[in-house]
Amino acid sequence: MFGLYITHPQVRIDPDVPVPQWGLSEIGTARARLAASRPWAGSLKRIVSSGETKAMETADILARAAGISYEIVEAMHENDRSATGFLTPTEFEKAADWFFAHPDGSFHGWERAIDAQARIVAAVEAVLADHDPRQPIAFVGHGGVGTLLKCHIEGRTIARSQDQPAGGGNLYAFTLADRRVACDWTPIEDWKGMQQ
Repeated sequence: MFGLYITHPQVRIDPDVPVPQWGLSEIGTARARLAASRPWAGSLKRIVSSGETKAMETADILARAAGISYEIVEAMHENDRSATGFLTPTEFEKAADWFFAHPDGSFHGWERAIDAQARIVAAVEAVLADHDPRQPIAFVGHGGVGTLLKCHIEGRTIARSQDQPAGGGNLYAFTLADRRVACDWTPIEDWKGMQQ
């Protein structure tokens, strides 16, 4: 059976609101609802979300389609970037490049990539340790830590080349039996399920 790592789609950017409290934008909400209309969403038996607003809003939309509730695992949060506060999109992209290129270092006080990777891997493995591998599960979170998890699953060095396409709202699938990535980053509304 499969597991999914799903990143929240587009958000309402507000420099006056802490990033973990940003919610989905109208576009992001529409994309999540479109994804929820796909057959794979209705087949999910378990959904686990980060505690950040945008992830929980995405998880809630998917959970309603599946007829289940979602769980929150705080340790699935995005890499901690609070040290720098809000960065403009251009500044953020440069910072993200540095973050992935220097996994052992901290960008002006950011959580290091190696530490964020260890955290997300431990959180996901803890959930899967008591999960029935015959049941499909989705983890809903953020692009940065999702990429770090993907690098771990694939046995790759941390690299931004493994990051999702810009904008968010993508997923990858992995097999629960042997933790193998079975589908690379795909827009959430485009994925057809494991048969593709």
